[in-house]
Amino acid sequence: MSTEATTPKTKKRDRIGVILYLLYVAMLIAALFLIGKIAYIQLIWKPEPKIEAALTPSNTISVVEPARGNILDAEGRLLAISCPIYQFYMDCTVLKDTNTPQQEQAWLEKASQLAEGLAAEFGDRTADQYYKLITDGRANGRKYVRLGHPVDRNVYNRVIALPLFRDGRYRSGMIVEQEHIRQYPYGKLARRTIGFVRNNKSEVTNTHIGLEGKFDYVLHGQEGREWMRVTDYGRVRNSDSAYVKAVDGKDLRITLNIDYQDIADRALREQIANEQDLEGACFVLMEVSTGAIRAMVNLVREDGNGPFEEIQNLAIGRKAEPGSVFKTVTLMSVLNDGFIKSLEETMPATNGNVAGTTIKDAHIPEFARQHHTNRISILDGFKISSNYVFATLAVKNYGIDKSKGRGKGLDKTERFLQNIYNYKLGEAFAFDLDGLQTPTIPNPSTRYWTDTDLGSIGFGYSTEETPLHILTFYNAIANKGRMMKPYLVEDIEENGIVTERRGPGVLNAAVCSKAVADTITRALKAVTEDGTARRLKDAKCAVAGKTGTSFGTYANGQYQDAQGRRKYQGTFVGFFPADKPQYSVICMVYSKPTSKQFQGGGIPAAAIRTVVDQLYNIDPCFRDELRRSTANR
Repeated sequence: MSTEATTPKTKKRDRIGVILYLLYVAMLIAALFLIGKIAYIQLIWKPEPKIEAALTPSNTISVVEPARGNILDAEGRLLAISCPIYQFYMDCTVLKDTNTPQQEQAWLEKASQLAEGLAAEFGDRTADQYYKLITDGRANGRKYVRLGHPVDRNVYNRVIALPLFRDGRYRSGMIVEQEHIRQYPYGKLARRTIGFVRNNKSEVTNTHIGLEGKFDYVLHGQEGREWMRVTDYGRVRNSDSAYVKAVDGKDLRITLNIDYQDIADRALREQIANEQDLEGACFVLMEVSTGAIRAMVNLVREDGNGPFEEIQNLAIGRKAEPGSVFKTVTLMSVLNDGFIKSLEETMPATNGNVAGTTIKDAHIPEFARQHHTNRISILDGFKISSNYVFATLAVKNYGIDKSKGRGKGLDKTERFLQNIYNYKLGEAFAFDLDGLQTPTIPNPSTRYWTDTDLGSIGFGYSTEETPLHILTFYNAIANKGRMMKPYLVEDIEENGIVTERRGPGVLNAAVCSKAVADTITRALKAVTEDGTARRLKDAKCAVAGKTGTSFGTYANGQYQDAQGRRKYQGTFVGFFPADKPQYSVICMVYSKPTSKQFQGGGIPAAAIRTVVDQLYNIDPCFRDELRRSTANR
């Protein structure tokens, strides 16, 4: 081949190579430019804020609220339940820019029919007013017009079936927001025990009290999370972001029997409703064998003079000197320690002075005159609620031996006080509601101890106890010495399946022997048969119990004011049926400063009598006794 022939081909290849090289360089430069531009856009460049806001859908995180768990009574009846409510809104501009004149006219005709339906369902506006609301919103570009008020599921179903709304959200502009609210089928019954919340949101504005507050961690559940973005059709879930499902709350099954609660509430209100001198009252019914609380009523006057409402839990949150119901504590102590062997043992009944103290019981000389004797038995002292008898038992058997010097010889007194602690009357044990007060027990090792303290403890003063502490002690007597822990929550359930069983617990397996419990029971029966609680003598079943009356102190430490008025605390506590106890019960009333007397044998005993008689007619545990009484007729 000739040289001339190959030269043009070589030159042609060289030109192609140069062209390709130039293209390569150009593309490399373009690529570098694009990379630089991308880096600039990603790292440096910022768009105009207005343009960015207009073109970028906003994403917001939304909390998905769980459904709050229910509270059920011992029979499975709903005491607290979360129900959905629905609030309707409307995007009045939907399809406005895309409708033809004919389509727009048809849309407005349906809107007119919708307005008639909304007026009928909500009743807050006329049909013309609703139609004007919709058309004005359409003219002014309003995308979120509120319609009516929150409604339940039944109304919701009717509203979404109205003309226009039945066409769906994208053609009608219908927007629905759902929220769960808390409902209490039995109203304010047991409100202070069950508690109260407005909704299930964890907000400071919620008032969490009672079981709703204490077990909020169980009932509330766990919130979920979802990202929402704004579109032409409203806020929708951003499917590109993570979604955390809410975990619904669990249910509480509690020990209250709502029928018994209603009976106790009515019985107590019947006794106190017209007593203007009373500021409050409480009533607690407990199952002897388990400690399950079947009714807990707490009534206090609103603003001091209004109607009685459940606004404070007096049963656990108010402690005061218990009065004569504490004499049973002294009786148990001397029986347990062997200082007395029989209720028939006697002591002098002359002047009523308690040796070594300034305590004097003016009723003792009167008793001696009426019974033509100079002796009084422990049983008689218990029946008439003698301060002298029980102060003497305390001082004689547990008094400090002063011959050993100050601060010495405290063993016997400390033994008596230790007995009180063993009976769980000196501590705030664990309970299913917040707010159980710690009792006050004097300490003889301090300079505040006086010569009268031991004697006054013996008959119910110088100490402070809550109604629940007193009831727990008496329940142990009914249970033959076994002290059960009071409780309100039976178990925690999820979809009807028990996930945590709580139930009964024991505070002290043996506060006394069965023989001591039987002896004390005999004394308690004597109080209702022939003592200060004779109002209960003819109840439908035998009741054993003790009355007590104490006085609140004023700022000067005195038990009465300048006008001689007192603040009474009247108590009856006991159990029934006396020979085979099923329930223990306590009722307390608290007075304002008054010249009228409010004692344990009055209103408290009368309220308990009503409850005993009504439970006797409906409670299954009394059926055998009813059969026997019917057979004997």
